[in-house]
Amino acid sequence: MSRPPPPETCAQCGATIPPRAQACPECGADERTGWREASIYDGLDLPGGYDEDEPSPSRPRRQGLAWHWWLVAVLLLVLLVAGALTLR
Repeated sequence: MSRPPPPETCAQCGATIPPRAQACPECGADERTGWREASIYDGLDLPGGYDEDEPSPSRPRRQGLAWHWWLVAVLLLVLLVAGALTLR
């Protein structure tokens, strides 16, 4: 008896599954542990997840470093120079 082909995407994690795979390459789900066309969470009205590369709607991601990290870097640099001058 041959196995049915796996679904194109994993119902558990959403990863693409190769055509002859026996388990999901990302999360390890298989036919026995939850490899289904539909997830058990499909009927729940949960809000959508966010991709790691996308900023969340509540807090947009900024480019570069925040001002307080620049201040910390400058203060550390001043302390290092002051410490080096006192060791002479």
